[in-house]
Amino acid sequence: MSSTRKLRSQEWFGRQDKMGFYYRSWLKNRGFPADQFDGRPVIGICNTWSELTPCNSHFKTIAEHVKYGVLEAGGFPLEFPVMSLGETQLRPTAMLFRNLASMDVEESIRGNPLDGVVLLMGCDKTTPALLMGAASVDLPTIGISGGPMLSGRYKGQLIGSGTNTISMSEQLRAGEITLAEFHEAEQAMHRSQGHCMTMGTASTMASMVEALGMGMPGNAAIPAVDARRNLLAREAGRRIVQMVKDDIRISQILTRQAFENAIRALAGIGGSTNAVIHLLALAGRLGVELNQDDFDRLGREVHCLVNIMPSGSFLMEDFYYAGGLPVVLRRLAEQGLLHKDAVTVNGRSMWDNVQGAECWNEEVIHAFDKPFKANSGIAILKGNLAPDGAVIKPSAASPHLLKTTGRAVVFSSIEDLHNRINDDALDIDESSIMVLQNCGPKGYPGMAEVGNMPLPPKLLKKGVKDMVRISDARMSGTAYGTVVLHVAPEAAAGGNLALVRNGDLITLDVAERRLHLHVDDAELATRRAAWAPPEPPLHTGRGYAKLYVDTVMQADKGADLDFLVGRSGSAVPRDNH
Repeated sequence: MSSTRKLRSQEWFGRQDKMGFYYRSWLKNRGFPADQFDGRPVIGICNTWSELTPCNSHFKTIAEHVKYGVLEAGGFPLEFPVMSLGETQLRPTAMLFRNLASMDVEESIRGNPLDGVVLLMGCDKTTPALLMGAASVDLPTIGISGGPMLSGRYKGQLIGSGTNTISMSEQLRAGEITLAEFHEAEQAMHRSQGHCMTMGTASTMASMVEALGMGMPGNAAIPAVDARRNLLAREAGRRIVQMVKDDIRISQILTRQAFENAIRALAGIGGSTNAVIHLLALAGRLGVELNQDDFDRLGREVHCLVNIMPSGSFLMEDFYYAGGLPVVLRRLAEQGLLHKDAVTVNGRSMWDNVQGAECWNEEVIHAFDKPFKANSGIAILKGNLAPDGAVIKPSAASPHLLKTTGRAVVFSSIEDLHNRINDDALDIDESSIMVLQNCGPKGYPGMAEVGNMPLPPKLLKKGVKDMVRISDARMSGTAYGTVVLHVAPEAAAGGNLALVRNGDLITLDVAERRLHLHVDDAELATRRAAWAPPEPPLHTGRGYAKLYVDTVMQADKGADLDFLVGRSGSAVPRDNH
């Protein structure tokens, strides 16, 4: 640390006056000795522990190991809570509150005597929320993911979070399994602490933390209950103290190079489409130029190397034992597909971190010249149905449906879908295209993970396993199928998706990146003149929900609140007395 640079925390603790007494004395009720306040770096441990967020329920233990590391390196650790977002319990959707949690993180960091921050995150939205909030302040920062749970096992078979939840619920609806078997599988699937062990959004975002350079090597895949997860936390605690001394801020890590590395890693792991919306929002907080087309352009030439559900058959525990994300990053770097000199939080370059990575199971992590799925990065579709873009994950789709023209079967809301999907009289067949409206950022609100619509039971009973589905919603990273998502502008904002009618022909052509509604401009203009915005969703007339609906941007902008774009920095707020 430069001898001329004053630690931010000394604006609180270095004062020898009434306010200095105030700041130090109230913390001393914990038994902290006076030398804790003598200028050593104060490290905030931002903890999303909550019993309502099962993925993060072990974070008290991880926080303790971070504290050990901070103390060993001569720092002063102070843990603080922020809003925790549990994907499995929180209604109407955790995504509605991602931006609120980011505001909690931002203001908690800026308003307190902190010099650096360690972010503890696991469940889907906690990772982007914490990164976004911390980026808006721009202090030295390290991210620690909670790690995936152990592999699910049922009747001798691997079963994965979300992926088999979806498949088994479809089996139940089709009469292929009993309710007793369904309940038995619940206990067998989630048998340890940790987040989803498929390559869902939680594992994808943990991988993004590592690929961005924001996490210590190995962050993505060490199982939550493996002692090496605690070791990583302790090492991160030691490292953040040095980052403060060297004044290495989050903006120095999260550069355009870092985002390009993350986009290519996203393609390499067959990661969740949700990463698109989260990375766009994170880049917006930093002022890094990034748009949807970057995901298509940078990911198009990248193969999916990782054979993990929902695209494949293995789980995150297998991924870790096979060598984990460092192997994927090394293989991408060897193809010239990574910025090797990108800076990472451990002080080494990306290439320094991964060049020694070895693969121990080629079935789980394929070689680049023998990929699991070729050219399967996130695809961005454009056309009159999605003028500002839509997203599809080819690695999770059925190849025979990637070029399709079909008749639209339209559902005006998620309630309309639920009310009609089980009706055998529904006019739909396997060649139809299911269209769901009013489930985007404003329409749901919060853009829930309802884009992977359940198939009609009458088609399931005929053996139909997949259909083209189009919506302005999102899809769980654990889900699969030929599902077009994030259509922008959304229906509730007056996008052309709102104008689709039953029987309209729609063409999906992933190779050509095209999503076209076969209705001429004159007819669309007539329909638009007759269109009225849907009734506002419940509970959006007050509080945060109103703030969200009034200010949320569209999916192609990351669905952040418009007034949160950019960063306010770490300037110390005015005194409170």
